[in-house]
Amino acid sequence: MSDKKFTWKGKLISIQPRIRLIRSFDERQHNYLGYILLIDGEIKGEEKRFSIGIGKTTQVKYEFQSGYRIKGRCALPVNPAKEPADYYKASKLKVTDKNTEKYDPPPWHGIPPTLKEYRNRGHRRLSKKTYNTKCISCKWGCLMAVEIIIDHWNPDNKEYRTETFCYGPKSCENYKPGPNRKVPGRNGMVWEEPDWVDEEATSHRDSDE
Repeated sequence: MSDKKFTWKGKLISIQPRIRLIRSFDERQHNYLGYILLIDGEIKGEEKRFSIGIGKTTQVKYEFQSGYRIKGRCALPVNPAKEPADYYKASKLKVTDKNTEKYDPPPWHGIPPTLKEYRNRGHRRLSKKTYNTKCISCKWGCLMAVEIIIDHWNPDNKEYRTETFCYGPKSCENYKPGPNRKVPGRNGMVWEEPDWVDEEATSHRDSDE
């Protein structure tokens, strides 16, 4: 991909953490890249929904939240499979309207927490259907780009996909986990991530946290 920049504008539907998950059979590692802006608007002369990746310092500066109308420029990612957003390298950002909508959670809107807080909270797997229908505007939802290392002895043997997760309260009425995640390995082996992984990751939180 080139570094060509595109002009865009629109309404901010959600802001969620921008994370790359690296899996290697039963091991996983998170790279916290920043935040993802989900926009209903116009880009490259076309009206559509699209997402833009920003860094954590950009979010600190603008304090984006659902409902804002914003505009700027962005570029296509060099490695789309490794990037959870459709575009990145956001620049010339400007908030044109700070009106926000009243709501009763879930979903939760408002200014999202820091990346450190997301990391400390831990997440649970989330059904993709539930994410797309009920959680896409929630600050606790997350669509991660997943890089799977099939064989450490052959580093070029990788697969890519996306997975959805929830960092929100464990008592959320909208939450549905979906099927357990399966991770391919060398020689055709497959590891199925058990429920206790999510339980352990969020065990320090009460049901309403």
